[in-house]
Amino acid sequence: MSSKLLSPFTIRNLGLSNRIMRSATWDGTADETGAVTDRSVAIYRELGSGGIGLIVTGYAFVSHPLGQANPNQYGIYSDVLIPGWKRLVKAVREGGDSRIAMQIVHAGINSVFLVRKGYTLLAVSKLAEVNRPHREMTDDDIEGIINDFTAAAVRVREAGFDAVQLHGAHGYLMSQFASPLFNRRTDRWGGSPENRRRFHVEVVRRIRKAVGKDYPVLIKFGVQDDREGGMSLAEGLETCRQMVDVGIDGIEVSSGVGTSSAVIKEGGSDRPAFRERAAAVKKTVNIPVAVVHGIRSLKMAEEIIDSGDVDMVSMSRPFIREPHLVSRWQRGDIRPATCISCNKCFPILMRGEPLECGEERRLREEANVDN
Repeated sequence: MSSKLLSPFTIRNLGLSNRIMRSATWDGTADETGAVTDRSVAIYRELGSGGIGLIVTGYAFVSHPLGQANPNQYGIYSDVLIPGWKRLVKAVREGGDSRIAMQIVHAGINSVFLVRKGYTLLAVSKLAEVNRPHREMTDDDIEGIINDFTAAAVRVREAGFDAVQLHGAHGYLMSQFASPLFNRRTDRWGGSPENRRRFHVEVVRRIRKAVGKDYPVLIKFGVQDDREGGMSLAEGLETCRQMVDVGIDGIEVSSGVGTSSAVIKEGGSDRPAFRERAAAVKKTVNIPVAVVHGIRSLKMAEEIIDSGDVDMVSMSRPFIREPHLVSRWQRGDIRPATCISCNKCFPILMRGEPLECGEERRLREEANVDN
């Protein structure tokens, strides 16, 4: 089968076998320190044999403990964690020709997990309307977190990953800095749109300097907030421009503050929620742009790419149920993904169990009862 979607593509100097990305997906398989486990390696070995152009890992926290968002989340805050990551990268390499990036994150105020453990969260600003224990970051706190992002990116490179991706979406720390809903500072890190994007620019600038000019640095970016008073699309586009100026190589467009990461409801129809925003980013920058959310069929994915709105399409939940979905399409079986967007995978994670397709589990349990 020949199509633009399934043809080779390049991000900076990174050659990909196709334009399909597996979006970062928390899988709940790390141990309590954030280290890779055998279960983690098994998940990525399957993904690596599935024909995906670029696999992005579940988010790994850069600061310990206050950067962590969820239990059994990956970490990249220490050199001690590198050997486990090397084992995971090796498993992907053995499976096929997929490339792999690690997503790195700081939770900021967005961590119920840490609150339950008794921590006071680090916040961009003190927010009277937020009842989670938190304090406003000092300038030294902010500089320390930028250093943590930079050190984490270097570890990603040392572990053998093909690229690093920043998590600048879904209400985590980078979203908090960009959004006037969370950033009410009056110093150089807040107030004006220029100051609110300073954190993004500095993180990218310092990572680029640390990893070198040729190592791909990507970002998943919530280019617009979906709550009244949040960051506008125009502000987000200007942030994209400035991140490109200091070294970002690719942008995966997703949600910022105010939209659940699971807005697709049961039914599984193609509804690429952020396509218009991604197209606006594509018109603004001269680097590869991807769109995530709601893409379920080869037909829709090809139409999005052929339209020129974006350069890549990104999916998460379809690969939970079908890690070999792309290989299936490449073999000529072009039925849509079997994922029905039922979101039964999320309760499994929230119970502290490793990620799996909830519908597959239901069918398996019913079959066991029948037998």
